[in-house]
Amino acid sequence: MAYKTTPETLSDAQRQFYRDNGFVHIPGIISPEEAAEFHDAIQDFSEGVRPNEGRDLMVRDQPVFTQLVNFWPENDAIRRLTFHPNVGAVAEELAGVPLRLWHDHVLIKQPHNETPTTFHQDQPFWPHDNSPQSISAWIALCDVPVERGCMSFIPGSHRHTDLPAQSTRDANILFTAQPDLTWATRITVPLRAGDCTFHHSRCAHMATPNNTDQPRVAHVVIFMDCTTTYSGKRHIVTDPLNLEIGALLDGNLFPPVRDFATRIKGS
Repeated sequence: MAYKTTPETLSDAQRQFYRDNGFVHIPGIISPEEAAEFHDAIQDFSEGVRPNEGRDLMVRDQPVFTQLVNFWPENDAIRRLTFHPNVGAVAEELAGVPLRLWHDHVLIKQPHNETPTTFHQDQPFWPHDNSPQSISAWIALCDVPVERGCMSFIPGSHRHTDLPAQSTRDANILFTAQPDLTWATRITVPLRAGDCTFHHSRCAHMATPNNTDQPRVAHVVIFMDCTTTYSGKRHIVTDPLNLEIGALLDGNLFPPVRDFATRIKGS
């Protein structure tokens, strides 16, 4: 299948933009047809899932969004999208190091949800050591103009590597922790279905409210360095695993990108 952007067509300018700014817009990481297929499958699946049905990895954060965390083992469509070979291969090209899956999550911002997702960095929430190049692919499964809840980024904020976790509901917490970011440039990136933004795990980002009549459906695939070890911090993905501090995050739940093509057919 033809994609607008592949590892072979990724330009030096796109790589450099990512490394300078901590994010980059990548058009056509999946095809519009795939986006429509995955959109409908994920909508159907999310509507059928209820809390406390034997799964601890679902988060319903209705004031901000509906979120399904690490559901690739549960659903064929989610698995095929999470292990999409083009997504993983472009992520490695941008990061410049071998990567493995950290987790996926579906983010659905319901129609007329006027609550923004406030500026924050991702990595402070994660139980990671030895993962300097972790990167997320935020894939639009429908058109996401500004009015539907697209992403905004603070260029260069990925260089702030020692900030504490910042709530996605508190508009001031990031800027209290790092006041110079208050006056930093902010870039908003509307997306067509099938486009994505890749962002470094320390790049501060937010999402606008959804003021439209349609849900905003996005799928995020998060990659970590193959060298990532467990820090001991509490997290919904690692809490059930009884890991020792310093353990390498590898194995069946965290497959390397090089294995994605073979993982699509089963968990």
